[in-house]
Amino acid sequence: MSAHPAPITTYTSREFTRDVAAAKRAAANGPVFITDRGEPAYALLSIEEYHRLRGGSQPRTLLEVMQSIPGGDFEFEPPKLDDVAKPFDFDAD
Repeated sequence: MSAHPAPITTYTSREFTRDVAAAKRAAANGPVFITDRGEPAYALLSIEEYHRLRGGSQPRTLLEVMQSIPGGDFEFEPPKLDDVAKPFDFDAD
């Protein structure tokens, strides 16, 4: 943790729309708050800061997420189907 917190820059929605590049540059130095009707509505931050706030982990793949869900470790034996469906005959009367 650094001794000095990153500065927070604030843009109105209109300012942000007019100069997105300036907001991105400001986000490299600290969070950018974007206000809507005078109230903070959004926060823009660098991807590094986002990952730090998220706990340092990188985005996971869908497979990793699915493997982390508990409850999938059980035996499953689907029932055998003795009745096999026959293809439909469109030419039959």
